[in-house]
Amino acid sequence: MSIDLSQFFEVFFEESFEGLDAMEAELLNLEPGNEDMETINTIFRAAHSIKGGSGTFGFSSVSDFTHVLETLLDQIRDGQRALTAEHVNFLLKSVDCLRGMLTALQAEQEPDLTEANEIRQRFEVILGMAEDTSTTFDLAEETLNENTYQVDFKPYPHLFKTGNEPLYMISELAELGELETEVFFDAVPDINSLNAEECFLAWRFFLTTDKPVSAIAEIFEWVEDDSDIEITICGGLFDTGLADADADDVVEESSPRIEALPDKKENSMEQTDTSINKPQINSPAKNTDTKKASDSSATSIRVGIDKVDSLINMVGELVITQAMLSQIGEQDVTETTITALQEGLAQLAHNTRDLQENVMRIRMLPISFVFSRFPRLVRDISQKLNKQVELKLLGEQTELDKTVMEKISDPMVHLVRNSLDHGLETPEQRVAAGKDPMGTVTLNAFHQGGNIVIEIMDDGQGLNTEKIRSKAIANGLIQESDELSPDEINELIFMPGFSTSDEVSDISGRGVGMDVVRRNIQALNGSVEVASAPGVGSTFTIRLPLTLAILDGQLVRVAQHTYIIPLISIVESLQIDISKVSRVGKDLDVLRLRDEYIPILRLYNIFNHDGAIEELDKTLLVVVESDNHKVGLLVDDLLAQQQVVIKSLEANYQKVDGISGATILGDGRVSLIIDISGLIKLSGLKRPGSQELVVEQKSAGAA
Repeated sequence: MSIDLSQFFEVFFEESFEGLDAMEAELLNLEPGNEDMETINTIFRAAHSIKGGSGTFGFSSVSDFTHVLETLLDQIRDGQRALTAEHVNFLLKSVDCLRGMLTALQAEQEPDLTEANEIRQRFEVILGMAEDTSTTFDLAEETLNENTYQVDFKPYPHLFKTGNEPLYMISELAELGELETEVFFDAVPDINSLNAEECFLAWRFFLTTDKPVSAIAEIFEWVEDDSDIEITICGGLFDTGLADADADDVVEESSPRIEALPDKKENSMEQTDTSINKPQINSPAKNTDTKKASDSSATSIRVGIDKVDSLINMVGELVITQAMLSQIGEQDVTETTITALQEGLAQLAHNTRDLQENVMRIRMLPISFVFSRFPRLVRDISQKLNKQVELKLLGEQTELDKTVMEKISDPMVHLVRNSLDHGLETPEQRVAAGKDPMGTVTLNAFHQGGNIVIEIMDDGQGLNTEKIRSKAIANGLIQESDELSPDEINELIFMPGFSTSDEVSDISGRGVGMDVVRRNIQALNGSVEVASAPGVGSTFTIRLPLTLAILDGQLVRVAQHTYIIPLISIVESLQIDISKVSRVGKDLDVLRLRDEYIPILRLYNIFNHDGAIEELDKTLLVVVESDNHKVGLLVDDLLAQQQVVIKSLEANYQKVDGISGATILGDGRVSLIIDISGLIKLSGLKRPGSQELVVEQKSAGAA
């Protein structure tokens, strides 16, 4: 009887990726000449398990590659060979290579073996199993020969929303050599359907350069998951047969006549020896499979047995309560049975709440899953920048929802890269400033109320408030006459289009601004703030809800409709003193509240409701805060506060401006959850510093 081994593939892949993570973490702890044998043994066991599993399931390319790696580790742990820094670098490179091979196999694709063969050959040279025929091989350079590469770049429509800008990539590509460019605009809709926040263009580049293919791939590393990219060696612009276009036509026309990104000719597809597959990321033909692989990993989660046991106990309690209520339902209605029914319902509510909390605990994972990616990131970037950096990780066991964890990873990467690139000084600069030549970046996580707080701290030079202010004035974000505190100036770095960099850096991102970081965090119902002291360092503080599935909300009534305002956004609720209300412009009222002017937003106007109370002195004002700026929401009445289960409007209906989701109330009605940041945008109010400022929040004494 034959056994279908494919049913075990996902377990193998999951365990293999965990093994690679363990290898990477232990390799980063190795110090050549002072290595710990237990660390070497841990790395060896992980490699051995991957080799054995891949051999069992017929993934010979992985097992053959891992065999050479395992041989080197075996010699080191047996004392036959001394560990060197070169070994550590190649072992880390091998982890990356294995991760790519396994990812391809998980997506049911053939892995590219170009890099694997190069690394394997180098290992064989180290082990004395082969002669060194590649004396110029280097981890950072594949070749110095001049080649012409064809680069097909097709962004997904949402690319701009990630904060990436194709023009920056094109500019960097041009710096690598001689660049020729074709633009494809067949996907651009008519003007009535055009969405300026979506990308509809595609590009084909022909780059003649002596730089390695890794240099080209590095330019697109920030958009790997948001575009289709393919890089191949070719003969140049006129050797590819661009969509049957005549060469003269292509040269003469400033705008290309091509209406679709063409497929390569059959003969170019057959050039398997010269095809550079390593940087081929999410190509159109493979996109579905790649998503399938990523989806499968996203739906997998490991749960501790204690959480499962607790959940089973809760279900048992629920079954007992249900049986008790059923028994009461069969009895005659008396005062005694009514009392018992009330007690049973109270017990049911208690059990349901406990069950809810235990189910939510299953989704909770320690933030160490996010933190674990940063030691390698810090090591690689610090080497590239020639900086000495120590990474400290605190609060690694702090738990948060798996969905939140997956979405906070990218903003954190950008903030850490920014600290390494712009925050920390070089060793020479630090010594001149009287500091330790080694800088420190600290990641800290802890619970605060119903939220998780994540801090990214560095002991670098801090933010240059004067430079920030000058740049903001030059960009028209503020006026030279505006009086801002240092904290308010620092907050300007989160405004769209703001950057103090004179040059685009490939470390802290190409066209990825702090406004995108803040927007992505706000999409999680969170906030980000910055505190900085010159010469001391900076701290970015991220506050997030523990879960995106459940929200603590305040129910409010507007006309005959019930809305939910997130409690985390509410500052206070009050009755309006009409004597402190002033009219600004034609239809905007502001309330003087202590030392601030609060714009009043009439929800019944924004959402087009009839029958709401319009007299200000007969309504209630809910003061809410977003981006450190306050507005007041005019409501008819405050109802209950309760936890609500969030349902996505975008997934079940469509995106609605000013609304972040919906929930079902106890009476079966659907209630919409207000998105404070989106509501302010929908109302037409501009934030302070905008060129179209409607209300400037300032102290009442200075008014």
